[in-house]
Amino acid sequence: MSQSNSTKAVLYAFSANLGIALAKSGAAMWTGSGSMLAEAIHSYADCGNQVLLLIGMKRSGKEATQKHPMGYEREAYIWSMMVAIILFSVGGLFAVYEGWQRYFEPHEIENAKIALLILVVAVVMESLSLKGALSAMAEEKGERSLWQWFKQTHSSELMVVTGEDIAALLGLVIALVTLSLAVLTGNSAFDAIGSIMIGILLIVVAAVVGVEVHSLLIGESADGIRVEIKAYLEAQPSVIKVLNIWAINHGNSVMVMIKAELKPDMPVINAVSEINAMEKQIKSTHSRVKWIFFEIDNED
Repeated sequence: MSQSNSTKAVLYAFSANLGIALAKSGAAMWTGSGSMLAEAIHSYADCGNQVLLLIGMKRSGKEATQKHPMGYEREAYIWSMMVAIILFSVGGLFAVYEGWQRYFEPHEIENAKIALLILVVAVVMESLSLKGALSAMAEEKGERSLWQWFKQTHSSELMVVTGEDIAALLGLVIALVTLSLAVLTGNSAFDAIGSIMIGILLIVVAAVVGVEVHSLLIGESADGIRVEIKAYLEAQPSVIKVLNIWAINHGNSVMVMIKAELKPDMPVINAVSEINAMEKQIKSTHSRVKWIFFEIDNED
């Protein structure tokens, strides 16, 4: 998946969330709804998160230097981790705190019909934002389920946007239900409980995203590429045995390290030619593979 697709998904999500945040803020001040305020804070946090993602994507495209010979592509993971922390602290913890306060210090809800209307509009806008994210990842996702893609993807920025959009939609549904119950029963405790539920939802999503980004940050294997390269090498006449192979995600690129046993009677010049040809074919087949380190050995 190209970085331009990720950029479009992030920009689309930012535009949607900014409009939603402004609408929710007005509704929260007008109605005094705790769950609406929690949702507004959530949307502002999402806007800030998407700015951080764009910064990370921009910085990850910097050219390699002598100090950083493999470039800066992994920097996108760092900014995605920052987003997960902000989603947890600003979005989740604040919403729980706000709901807790309003549960023990109830506020009367006014003009609830306006708040409910804005929530419905927000659901439509968030659905469009999620649709954009799903469209951007369609090529990379392939036939995998959404959860399988989430566990295996190297696109941390798209993972974060998708997680945020899903959390936002679920949060809006919670706000709709709890605010409606508060209006129907006249009991504002439902609204406060909705705020707490939204906060817990954000904390859970932030934790799940944080775990996945952490895995990428410390060097996660590109298993699909590794398996295909191993099968290719084992089919080569010059290769007796593939002793070990690593394929590590490095942002949008992949670093491959191979240890293999070649035919013992091959002259060095022939072995070099064979290795060069295999490396060229691997890079031609797998566009994400940027570096290949090939070691000849007879034991791992």
